Amino acid sequence: MKTTINYSLGLFFLIMTSLQLACRKEILDVSPPDQVDAEEVWKDPALAEAFVNEIYNGLNNGGFSEQMLASVSDEATFTHTGRNINVVNEGSLSATSSGWVDGTWGYNDMYNRIRSCNMTLERLGSASSPITSQTVKDRLMGQAYFLRAYFYQQLLRYYGAVPLVSRTYNLDDNYAVKRNTFEECVNFIIADCEKAITLLKDMAPVKGRSSSLAAMALKSRVLLYAASDLHHIPTASGRSAVIAGYANPEYLGYTAGDRVARWTAARDAAKAIMDLGTGYKMDLASPASAEDGRRNYLSMSMGGGSTAAGVDVTAGSEIIFGRYFIAQKQEDGNFVGRNNGPNGYHNWAGNTPIGLLVDDYQMSDGTAFSWANPAHKAAPYSNRDPRFYATVLYDGAPWKPRDKVSGNVDPANQIQTGQYDLLSGGSLVNFNGLDTRSSSIEDWNGSRTGYYMRKFIDPNSDLADATMKQFVPWPFFRYTEVVLNYIEASIELNDLSSASLWLNRIRFRAGMPAIAVVSQAQMRAAYRQERRIELVYEEHRYHDTRRWMIAPETLGRKLTFVSVRGKFKPGKSMSAPYRHDETVYDYTYTPITDMTHENRTWLDKMYFRPMTRDELNRNNQLKQNPGY
Repeated sequence: MKTTINYSLGLFFLIMTSLQLACRKEILDVSPPDQVDAEEVWKDPALAEAFVNEIYNGLNNGGFSEQMLASVSDEATFTHTGRNINVVNEGSLSATSSGWVDGTWGYNDMYNRIRSCNMTLERLGSASSPITSQTVKDRLMGQAYFLRAYFYQQLLRYYGAVPLVSRTYNLDDNYAVKRNTFEECVNFIIADCEKAITLLKDMAPVKGRSSSLAAMALKSRVLLYAASDLHHIPTASGRSAVIAGYANPEYLGYTAGDRVARWTAARDAAKAIMDLGTGYKMDLASPASAEDGRRNYLSMSMGGGSTAAGVDVTAGSEIIFGRYFIAQKQEDGNFVGRNNGPNGYHNWAGNTPIGLLVDDYQMSDGTAFSWANPAHKAAPYSNRDPRFYATVLYDGAPWKPRDKVSGNVDPANQIQTGQYDLLSGGSLVNFNGLDTRSSSIEDWNGSRTGYYMRKFIDPNSDLADATMKQFVPWPFFRYTEVVLNYIEASIELNDLSSASLWLNRIRFRAGMPAIAVVSQAQMRAAYRQERRIELVYEEHRYHDTRRWMIAPETLGRKLTFVSVRGKFKPGKSMSAPYRHDETVYDYTYTPITDMTHENRTWLDKMYFRPMTRDELNRNNQLKQNPGY
């Protein structure tokens, strides 16, 4: 039976051209126009490279899907209903109801891509391969090892241990296969990373393609997760009756072994990357100014993909491995602003920050924000961590020229998420802000929380129209994650001086004061706070809270929003158009706990996602995760 490979339009134009030039068959003896004979692919270096390039489609838009992982964590809520996110957040997951599943971590999606990696490694690794260039083979096999390791890493951190498949299956093969142990999965992924590191070591990096450094970053992440509480079964069992009662704990973590050695391996893997470079502005000896701190963080979130004034394009060097977007394609990654921006700009308000996140931003002097503090409550958005202003759009925050998309209704160009006194035709009215769910511009795509996402949205004023594309890359791995990995491992190894040194360098870049060396427990809490703020919206929080086993008090908390009310000061008034003005208005900010949109609940079964009923039926050797 002749094997064929399907391909997508555009990506394989090269394949079509090569086949036309090489065709020696009769004019009527043609292959289907969307398929290529598999044997032809592995004879031609260009076709083989096109095949490997297609595997990257398994990364999709990175974390820039319309529904983001932030909305199943205590970073955000997804505004729109009917998307099955509530199934996850309310603990309704089951083998027959898995809720929202993204293509970047879906069980079957990952195995489909793993199969392509296996095919690449088998065909190029064969001694009989017709491709003679060892450089070509090394480059393509190095990428395949990295991608296979990445896809298995995705499965491991969502599902726990999975079956390790390292060969391509034929139609007549037995597909029933047991789950490997967690330890075996970690070892397999690390081995693939090591192979990728070796094969790609001396090759010039290509933007958007895996590299030796990217494989090192993946290794660092996997080893950090492996050392964490959730995967140390004695610790996990002590904290969760569901895990303690599970008959196969070897699928979830290490049942024995030297945990200190695991933390040491995680620390060493991170340090190996740090020894190769300094990251973006990671060498400051004192805090940057508040404005420079905001600009530094904004520039990093743009990843070199914005030409807006005040954005440093060299901050793109922070990204070790990213997903980049081009003008020729229509992808969700081009429309992060449309998907998440304010409805008063005709955006969709998708993944909006919740009060739990906003409240965790410290004051600029490093003290905690508190609604119980009268000064904080009166001006909650003043003098906060500079990263807050590069991450969240709040009531009164300056934004893009609204008249470019919504008419001349807001010359001040400010976010309006509250209700305000306003004179209209000489009468006092209660005006609903232009970015509320009762907006006169759009009354359906408004934030429920009183906040909007700013991070990853290009601030270029020329991109105010939601239909215009942006080119901000998704950071799968960035240098600061690696440094944070090093800090965490150092804390767990009780090397607090090293942890403090690097933690403060991250804070200095952001314009925040140093944290003093304190006890291990206090340093751990400070680190977790810093990681939450620094990596917000980058698909870390959902995993971090689970591996630290603090999900009950983080992911399980009820949603908090903010209600903003502007009342005229005595003797003051304003006629339309409204603008934020603290000389005219007394503003009150009221935090609200809401359970109507999502009644978030934490159940310990949610530490791992369920294997679906269909997958269990297909593979009778597969055992379900605990609690399902």
